[in-house]
Amino acid sequence: MPDESLVVIENLSKSFPVGFAPAINNISLQIPKKGIVGLVGPDGAGKTTLIRLMASLLLPSSGTVSIDGHDTVTDASAISLLIGYMPQKFGLYEDLTVMQNLVLYADLQGVMGEDRTTRFAKLLAFTNLERFTDRKAKALSGGMKQKLGLACALLRKPPLLLLDEPSVGVDPISRRELWKMVEGLVAEGITIVWSTSYLDEAAACNRVILLDKGSVLYYGPPAELTQRVEGRVYRLSGFASSKRKVMAEALDHENVIDGVIQGSDVRIVLRKATDQVSSLVDEPNIRVTPTAPRFEDAFMDLLGGGPGGKSALAEAMKPFEGGLETVVDAKGLTKKFGSFTAANNITFSVKRGEIFGLLGPNGAGKSTTFKMMCGLLRPTAGRALVNGVDLRVAPSEGRTQLGYMSQKFSLYSILSVLQNLEFFSGIYNLHGEHRTRVINLMVDIFGFKEFLDETVGDLPLGFKQRLALSCSVMHVPHVLFLDEPTSGVDPITRREFWNHINGMVEKGGTVVVTTHFMDEAEYCDRIGLVYQSNLIKVGTPDELKASCATKENPAPTLEDAFIALIEQYEPN
Repeated sequence: MPDESLVVIENLSKSFPVGFAPAINNISLQIPKKGIVGLVGPDGAGKTTLIRLMASLLLPSSGTVSIDGHDTVTDASAISLLIGYMPQKFGLYEDLTVMQNLVLYADLQGVMGEDRTTRFAKLLAFTNLERFTDRKAKALSGGMKQKLGLACALLRKPPLLLLDEPSVGVDPISRRELWKMVEGLVAEGITIVWSTSYLDEAAACNRVILLDKGSVLYYGPPAELTQRVEGRVYRLSGFASSKRKVMAEALDHENVIDGVIQGSDVRIVLRKATDQVSSLVDEPNIRVTPTAPRFEDAFMDLLGGGPGGKSALAEAMKPFEGGLETVVDAKGLTKKFGSFTAANNITFSVKRGEIFGLLGPNGAGKSTTFKMMCGLLRPTAGRALVNGVDLRVAPSEGRTQLGYMSQKFSLYSILSVLQNLEFFSGIYNLHGEHRTRVINLMVDIFGFKEFLDETVGDLPLGFKQRLALSCSVMHVPHVLFLDEPTSGVDPITRREFWNHINGMVEKGGTVVVTTHFMDEAEYCDRIGLVYQSNLIKVGTPDELKASCATKENPAPTLEDAFIALIEQYEPN
């Protein structure tokens, strides 16, 4: 084994039950010492399986994995001393406090004495958990749980650190802090394998492994893969039509393999370079600007492109008619838990046919505000109106007007796909032939036919999210509340989700969404930024970016603006 290689994988395969395709299919590669290796791919590509094989938690069906010369099968005890591992699912003890979890994992990893004290202080400061050391893990927000899991994985400094989606549910500020810490670990000689659905994170890695259906499609520097779409990426702007309509029209063109909304513009990736970009959509005054490619553009290109621009869900829906122009009206929403104010005088409104985003750091008050607007949490003061219905006065009537998809997967994991569809159709008072017709429609639109009898808890995350979305829209609500709907799912699945959301909004539906994906927030018509329980800024994505432009950074990203606005709000 070359001295510079820490991990050597040779002809590795892993199969599960007979009849299923291999989760890992005869892959061979070497991971060098010192650096960050990104692990990306669609849902079900085999990313978690590969990490668990490296962690000696799964046995290969064939082939070998060795870490620093130790075989993961024949020398598993040595492997446990060479790696640190953070699983995708929260794996800590929810009935223990933050500090008790740290102490337990420090004991298990042999971190003692002054080193323990130093590591605790550094990790608590990094994760901003100093104030919550006595809080039980189950009472933490999703993002805070991820931070605690990461802290426990970083207690010891092993040669190899395996991180399976460590930044899921973590806000942009914490993600940047995480990268600074990880870069510090790399400087100390640690090798990190980082599975992620954030492709901007993958672009920052030294190397990237791109998996699909258990096979390696690419392994190397991300910049080299990005070069494959050079000269094929454009920004469309200045059009008179809806940005959602323009994107859908562009994605229907045979030469467009991918497209996303960026503020008031649309970004597209072509299948092949051409001078006739302006003819892709029927807009006479459209401006076409060549744009530097991103790693995500190349990712989508290598996988054959996105899901197109149509939404079978939206096409099956009738246009929303009647109702008020202002569909969501939050008036002075305040929620206190004892002496702690989780949301303070939150006031905003959302018009029909609008996507409104609630953004903010973990613990800022977004989910609390969300739950009050949905009638799931009673405000201490203020009120929330949905299509004119006060949720405190008439909660049952108000809930018929809305659909809700929660941050944490909220369906019944022990039931099958069909049983969940039947249960939620009953909750929404769908009966008889209409109920059967709606369930069959959801099955066709979301591709559930082959999985109807599968237990939901055994399904991949992206499939679970599709099911959660289908259950939240089957009664055709006037407003859809989505709390981090695509957290942890791959870019292709995110595009599929947003096709449905954009299609519903074009029919006159209304959406309120929270997200930590800043690229996803670009789809919003307006954004409300929540920090320290207050709504500190409201504007379009372009307005928020323009407000933070400087001489040093004249064209900030939405993530740049998010961080700058939070820093501006901080007291001196």
